[in-house]
Amino acid sequence: MSVVRDHAEPLAIVFEDDGLVPNNILPFLVYQGALTLDPKQPEQTIENLFETNDWGGTWRNGIFDYLHYHATVHEVLGAARGHARVRFGGDRGQELEIKAGDVAILPAGTGHQCIKASEDFCVIGAYPPGAKMEITRPTPENHAEALETIPKVARPPADPVTGKHGALMRLWR
Repeated sequence: MSVVRDHAEPLAIVFEDDGLVPNNILPFLVYQGALTLDPKQPEQTIENLFETNDWGGTWRNGIFDYLHYHATVHEVLGAARGHARVRFGGDRGQELEIKAGDVAILPAGTGHQCIKASEDFCVIGAYPPGAKMEITRPTPENHAEALETIPKVARPPADPVTGKHGALMRLWR
């Protein structure tokens, strides 16, 4: 059985730099309902998928309830259980409902913050090879530094959901 539903195509959104959260010229991608999860071990299903597509450093948790971004690395968040309302793109971004089976791919600099989540909400986070994840809060100083680091972040070798020929490879050219 395939974990990824046939013809999974992500929603693509480009968030503007708001002066505090830099965001990215690359689109933020969301695969909605793209994954068929093993009900007994949904976390493992997502971890295996990400690792198969060369995204590692996986962790299991929620999403911080404060606005932050990562200026040195791209991040993927796969919802394994429950649901949450998450604001992406900073205070002037967009709130989306994320539920089990959804995957969000955040290009470096994309602001994100959990607004509310179900008790059982769990996401799997992962990163492309070679980069170190750092949590950055939106301040004028951090914004200025991020504008220098974000363009230097390498493109991932594969889409964490659909692999080397996936939508990310096409949309992040």
